[in-house]
Formats: sequence, C-alpha cells, structure tokens
Amino acid sequence: MLDKRMTPSEIVSRLHDGMTIGIGGWGARRKPMALVREIVRSALRDLTVVAYGGPDVGMLCAAGKVRKLVFGFVSLDLIALDPHFRVARQAGAFETWEIDEGMLHWGLRAAAMRLPFLPTRAGLASDVVRFASGLRTVCSPYDDGEELLAMPAIKLDAALLHVTEADPRGNTVILSPDPFFDELFARAADATYITCDTLVENLCSTERVRYSPFERSLVTGVAEVLCGAHPTASVPGYGIDVDHLNAYSAAATPTGWREYRERYVDLPDHASYLDAVGGVGRIRTISAPVF
Repeated sequence: MLDKRMTPSEIVSRLHDGMTIGIGGWGARRKPMALVREIVRSALRDLTVVAYGGPDVGMLCAAGKVRKLVFGFVSLDLIALDPHFRVARQAGAFETWEIDEGMLHWGLRAAAMRLPFLPTRAGLASDVVRFASGLRTVCSPYDDGEELLAMPAIKLDAALLHVTEADPRGNTVILSPDPFFDELFARAADATYITCDTLVENLCSTERVRYSPFERSLVTGVAEVLCGAHPTASVPGYGIDVDHLNAYSAAATPTGWREYRERYVDLPDHASYLDAVGGVGRIRTISAPVF
C-alpha cells in the first residue's frame, strides 16, 4: 500500500506560485495552521485562496501571499472579523470575490461533481450578485420556469485540511462536530494535503473509520502535526485559543505583525512553536467552544 507520509515543508514544496488553494475548516475551527505558517515562511506568492476564512486567511494576507481571495467570510468566531484581513482588504492588497456562504458551498460542490455549475437561489435578490462579477442566471427547463443563479464550479489546484486522525495510506477521521465542507474541498482539488493531530497505523482496523469524510484515494500527502490546528480548535483534542487569537488580533499593524511573526512564525520547527504558545499541556486544557 502507498505510504503518503510527508512533512509540512514537503507538502508546501509541492505548491507553486499562482495556485488556487482551498483551505478547509471554518473560521477558528480545524484550520491547518501549521501548513499556513509553513507557507508564510516560504517564497510562495500570488496565491488564489478559497476559504471559509479564519486566521489562515488573515495570516496569509498579512504576509502578502494572496493575489485573490474567494470567500464567504473571514472570522475568528469569537472575534467577528480578522483584523489582519481587514487591514489588507482596506489597503486593496488583493483581488476579492466575496460571495454568499451557500454560494461558496455550491461552487465547491459543483467542482466536486465535475459539473460546470449548479443552480441555486442563494445570492439572488441581494447585492452579492451586483458586486460579485461574472455571475449568470439560468431558467428552469421545467414548467415552473424559475430563474436561478448558476453558481460556477470553484476548481482547486490543491486543498489543505486538518483532521483528527489519519493513517499513512490517507484514511482520515474527523471526530469534531464541525466537519462542514472539508469533503468538498478534497473532491474539488487536484491534490489534497492533510495534517492530523494523531497518525495511527491503520484506521480501517478501528471503528472510528466510520467518521471518515472522504476516500483515501483523494489524499496526496499526510503530515502528523501535534496540535497542528492551533490556535484554532480541533475538538475533542483542544478548543479555540482565545487568548492567543486576542494577541494575534492586536498585532494587526506593521510593527505588531513583524513582532508576532518573529515570535510565533519564523521559528526553526513546530516544536518551537508549541513551546512559544505555552506547550501541548496548556493547549489540551482549552475547552471546546459552545455555540
């Protein structure tokens, strides 16, 4: 059987300038932040990023990695808007395609199904259609004749996801209650790269395999990264690190970002990052968010 184990740096080395990259998770939950920090440290640039955004998007914007952003929101959950994203967008640092959350869902689903578009009512009768360029409508071919938005497929070159557990063959498990659209990111992408909190020998030999969100054939590479979603949550292992996100948010100035990056991003390895944020023991005491 194929062994798909990689390091975060090996995964990022597979990416290249100008790629369209989908980042899974939702706001401040299950973001592959170890990979995001690896991208920040890399020479990658001019990326098109597709996400239900959180600190992943904010950090990449602060680092000047984003050429275009396709998004429904960029939120830290408990902090309504990522301040680094706000600063970069207000400065006109990148192109945007801001669409409704349901439209983003449908665009990923269309790509996952290898369809050019899917019809939807989401976005109609709103300014989304007015400001999100390139959208078209279609007429139902049935007796109702309803006009619907034709949401185009959002095709990804690569997807970056964080899961609870994985094995070397690419089987994955999400044990948190918020898998959301990660399966669509994986299906919409030419290549899918996974970080996991725990790498096990063979998930198929455990009953947890029933929580697998997608087939292992979709997975190109797997990296075991302890607490790899921090400061976002990866329940049941750890919740959202609100204290760290407050510090991250307060750093949304040129000087603040430089100091934050020196302290938490430009480090020799992931173990150094864990030490800098208080250690694994502290992270594992952070309770799960309740919404």
